[in-house]
Amino acid sequence: MGGVAIGVDVGGTTVAGGLVGADGEVLAHFQEPTHGRGPGTALATLLDLLGKLEGVARARGLPIAGAGIGVPGTVDAERGVIGADIHYVPDLAGTPLAAVVGGRLGLPVFVDNDVNVLALGEWMFGAGRGARSLVVLALGTGVGGGIILEGRLHRGQGGFGGELGHVPIDFDGRPCICGGRGCLKAYVSGTDIARQGSERLKREVTAAEVFELAAGGDAGAGEIVDEVCEALGAGLAVIVNGLNPERLLLAGSVAKSLKPLERDVRARLERYAFAQAVATT
Repeated sequence: MGGVAIGVDVGGTTVAGGLVGADGEVLAHFQEPTHGRGPGTALATLLDLLGKLEGVARARGLPIAGAGIGVPGTVDAERGVIGADIHYVPDLAGTPLAAVVGGRLGLPVFVDNDVNVLALGEWMFGAGRGARSLVVLALGTGVGGGIILEGRLHRGQGGFGGELGHVPIDFDGRPCICGGRGCLKAYVSGTDIARQGSERLKREVTAAEVFELAAGGDAGAGEIVDEVCEALGAGLAVIVNGLNPERLLLAGSVAKSLKPLERDVRARLERYAFAQAVATT
C-alpha cells in the first residue's frame, strides 16, 4: 500500500485526526477534547494526537507524505501561522503551527482555516466533486465558510475570504464574539442557540436539545428555532445572490439538527434571494 497523509481538525470542543489514503479513505481515527487537560492545552493535545497517528502509520509500515491541519480562525496559509481571530481556541493565536508541528514530525505541514479545508475535501472527494464553484457553510460551535471559485480556493487578500458567519443580518442585533452586532453566527451557531435556549427556557440546554424540544412542541424552543431558520435563510441569500455557486453545502452539528427543516429554510431563502439565483445554485 502507498503512503498516507495525516489530517487534523482542531475545533473549539474537539481535536480529531486521521490517517488518510490517497483515495480519501480514513485508515485510522483519534479524537480528544480540545482543552480536556485544562485551559491553554490545545497545542499539547494536538501534538499528542499527531504522535498517536504517526505511531499507527509506523506500525503499519505506511510512509507519511505530510500533515494538514484545519483551525477555526484566520490563517496565513503560506507561512502556516495562526491569526489573532481564533476565538474558540485562543491559546493558539499567533502560533507558527506549521513550523512547530513540522519540527516535531519532520514532515511537510500545511495549516489552513478549518472550513477551507472542509471545502477542499468536499470538492475533491465529496458532495462538491466536479463542481466549478462551491460554497460550504459550516454550522457548529461557530459558523464559517469555505469558497471555491473556478476550481480554486478563495482565501481573500488577508485570509478572511469565507468568513460568512460574520455577514451582518441585523444591523442592531445581538452582540457577536467578533465585536460586531447582528452577525449570522450570533443566531445560528451551536453556542449561540444553546445560550438563547438556556436564557429563555431557564435551564441549561444544548443546541441539539433546543431543536428536540421544538420538535416536541415546546413553544419557547420553537421560537428560537424559528429565529434560526429566518436568520439562516437571510444568510444563505447573501451567498446565493453574491456568489451564485454551482453547489452550496451545509455542514456541522447544527446543520444536522436543521435537516428536518430543510424545506422551511429553503422557503425563507427564496424570500430573500433572486429566484433565478436560487434556481441555478
